[in-house]
Amino acid sequence: MLRKIRIVAATICFALITLLFLDFTGTMHLWFGWLARIQFLPAILALNVGVIVLLVALTLLFGRIYCSVICPLGVFQDIVSWIAGKRKKHRFRYSRALSWLRYGMLVIFIAALVAGFASWAALIAPYSAYGRIATNLFAPVYRWGNNLLALLAERMDSYAFYSTEVWLKSLPSLIVAIITLVVIVVLAWRNGRTYCNTICPVGTTLGLLSRFSLFRPTIDTTRCNGCQTCARNCKASCIDAKNHAIDYSRCVVCMDCIGRCTQHAIHYVPRTRAAKKAEHPAAPEKQTGNNSRREFLTLTGVLAGSALLKAQEMKVDGGLAAIEEKKVPKRATPITPPGSQSASHLAQHCTACQLCISSCPNQVLRPSGNLMTFMQPEMSYERGYCRPECTRCSEVCPTGAIRPITVAEKSSIQIGHAVWVKENCVPLTDGVDCGNCARHCPTSAIQMVASNPDVADSPKIPVVNVERCIGCGTCENLCPARPFSAIYVEGHKNHRII
Repeated sequence: MLRKIRIVAATICFALITLLFLDFTGTMHLWFGWLARIQFLPAILALNVGVIVLLVALTLLFGRIYCSVICPLGVFQDIVSWIAGKRKKHRFRYSRALSWLRYGMLVIFIAALVAGFASWAALIAPYSAYGRIATNLFAPVYRWGNNLLALLAERMDSYAFYSTEVWLKSLPSLIVAIITLVVIVVLAWRNGRTYCNTICPVGTTLGLLSRFSLFRPTIDTTRCNGCQTCARNCKASCIDAKNHAIDYSRCVVCMDCIGRCTQHAIHYVPRTRAAKKAEHPAAPEKQTGNNSRREFLTLTGVLAGSALLKAQEMKVDGGLAAIEEKKVPKRATPITPPGSQSASHLAQHCTACQLCISSCPNQVLRPSGNLMTFMQPEMSYERGYCRPECTRCSEVCPTGAIRPITVAEKSSIQIGHAVWVKENCVPLTDGVDCGNCARHCPTSAIQMVASNPDVADSPKIPVVNVERCIGCGTCENLCPARPFSAIYVEGHKNHRII
């Protein structure tokens, strides 16, 4: 029964967290965005004391429930291990803990965080690793499926679905996601929870706490017949059946051992009861299946609501001529999202889970290729611009790297300023009137003036009021110059209010 409860709760959490990375309508985040905020590392970086205390208390009470129910990478490993178990039964065995590797990885992880290399430390963080896998590998497949449904619906004169663009945001990020997926799948396929108990810093940290958990699986020596079925089905390889001992620092409380024991010799009971049983073992004869000895852990399942797709306008160029794609300009300072406050604040708090990137409806955010901010979000405007009414990235960020802001606040945050490039400007290169940047600037920071003050009908060129520009990128995106825009945004290391 306990195993079934754990599986149901884990399945619901895993499905909803995955949908957070796949959903491009923003509907899921309204209802289940809190699932990203209760992940361990994001809560630490956000200094979310309430969540941290809750997870610590949960571990001290019930063991590593977090790893088997809440952590998406942990549940993903269980799925892979379950599939592998269909081919080979009883494939695990007890092995000693590689303490030097576990604690060594934890020390390296903490040192990287303290030194300011949060993006590199996040490479082995479980939530961030799964987020990159979902964003770079699962999301494109999900969106292709959505586009197929949109095509079929359109042929039936239905607009219940709308197509969305699928494109490669970052090759390095895709490569990292593929490597991470291969490593996780291979380890889980062969040895179950090897990653959790040798590499994962969150698993090691919670393992230290779970040694003192109140409830824990305990082997009743009076019933155990030494068949070792529990050890051969323990994906954490933490059950020493010969000595009737369990390494609670590695046990993820999956309840598989309880469900597989034919003698009902393993119970999930309070530590005090387990101690008394060890001091005063019951007589082997006249054993009755007294179910009152079992303590059932009840987990409140998350109710999954149906997500309604929002209708959205489709963009079409309307022209017949081939349009050359824009290229990324060379920015001296990268642009960070509104709400991130500064480049240093983003770098220190971001886990590079890429939830904001997958949620951006304007195709503005993409993973950074800079070594110091590797795979963390940065902005570029070749495919869209940062709309003043959109605050999606600040709403979904679970770590506080992008702090929540209102629409009114966003309109006054200057994340960069526009820079005009004379050599690319259409009125000067082609001799035609333009003014696209000035017409669409949401803050009226661009004015068109005569290129030659002495000639009234000379071609008009843009002049940028740096004090009013907020760096939204509307001008850069809508500039007709190709392949480089005649006006682009230079980022600010520290944002300011204008």
